[in-house]
Amino acid sequence: MASPKWLTPAEMKAWRGFISSSTDLVRAIEKDLEPFGLDGGDYQLLAMLSDAPGHRMKMCDLASVLRLSRSGLTRRMEGVVKAKYVARVRDETDGRAAFAQLTPKGFDLLKRAAPEHLKSVRRLMIDQLTEAEVKAIGSAFAKIGKTLRDE
Repeated sequence: MASPKWLTPAEMKAWRGFISSSTDLVRAIEKDLEPFGLDGGDYQLLAMLSDAPGHRMKMCDLASVLRLSRSGLTRRMEGVVKAKYVARVRDETDGRAAFAQLTPKGFDLLKRAAPEHLKSVRRLMIDQLTEAEVKAIGSAFAKIGKTLRDE
């Protein structure tokens, strides 16, 4: 059996920096969503629907974009449906298909939360980096995401 290719000091610094910072970064950004009664998953769901044509997506497509199973999406949607931020809507042409529809109440909440979310993302991440670092991180995570999707 071949011995593993150990990480170089630079690679180890990158890996440990990611591990030690990523969870804390997400938690800090989510903390700034708490006054709106949202967590990061709720915010992402509302944001995906706000970007979709007609503010709605097929449930299977939304699950895919959010990287959730169907049952995971059902659990994720419980709170936002109960709060009337999102509605489940049947497809008029195909009764088997269902959509998640952002409601006006959900869109209003998102419009209030988005500026605060953006401030958090800027303060805690983007403004800490140079333009070159932002581009490098974007490129790096695009490659990592592709590898994960391909596997």
